[in-house]
Amino acid sequence: MIAARVSLLALLVCWAFAAAADVAVPPLSGRVVDQTGTLSAGDISSLTQTLRDMEARKGSQVAVLIVPTTAPETIEQYSIRVAEAWKIGRKKIDDGALLVVAKDDRHLRIEVGYGLEGALTDVTSKRIIDEIIVPKFRSGDFAGGIAAGVERIVAVINGEPLPAPQPQQSWSLPDKVGDAFPFIIFGVIALSGFLRMALGRLVGSVAAGGIVGLLAWFILGSLALSLIAAAIAFVFTLFGGSFASSSGRTGWAGGGGSFSGSSSSDSGGFSGGGGSFGGGGASGSW
Repeated sequence: MIAARVSLLALLVCWAFAAAADVAVPPLSGRVVDQTGTLSAGDISSLTQTLRDMEARKGSQVAVLIVPTTAPETIEQYSIRVAEAWKIGRKKIDDGALLVVAKDDRHLRIEVGYGLEGALTDVTSKRIIDEIIVPKFRSGDFAGGIAAGVERIVAVINGEPLPAPQPQQSWSLPDKVGDAFPFIIFGVIALSGFLRMALGRLVGSVAAGGIVGLLAWFILGSLALSLIAAAIAFVFTLFGGSFASSSGRTGWAGGGGSFSGSSSSDSGGFSGGGGSFGGGGASGSW
């Protein structure tokens, strides 16, 4: 019995060490993740723009990952782990592709989602690696090899009939709040003053909170934000008169801040769409 327990403990320890030794999958911080410093900021920006444009046009997602090594795993084992963690490509369409480069190992792989295996076949992926990427890598032009490989992958995806991407809303939530902020403030001031005079301080405050909360829910579509807006309107209406009298006059002045619509940057603004991978693709070395 003791021997069995010791054996089991030894197996668990060995498994723990083996798991700890595997290279960690980095967070998906953008369409291009370079952990080796191989690419310049300009290289990353250019690749990112190419991949962003392709996603907007076709809906497919392609990402690039450069790591020093995948040891003790093979690049095939590591790349499928990355693909499963990042979930590149749209859910149920599975139109994602991943280019992984292990620089110190001198290995690379194109991992292909289920939905692209008919176009970005194993043979096509192998030709992109051997005929386009590897020759540039051998001459030391890593940025050029990755850019040329990505361009060819994008060209193959462009020729594949895929479901059209869902249209994006022209305004994001920060856009709505930022553009409407002056009108919101003016409306709350006018409404709170009117209701406080017409219904009294307490009843007017409750009414103002309810009206502002409903309007916020209708415009923003968020229950949490509407509750916050309602609470702010209630407090402002309840104590607004006190604030005004303590300051000696009623007035509002901008504090120098500004509100503007924020465009989605690649860093922190890119995430996998839930795509699945089954091991399709090809590997190579230089």
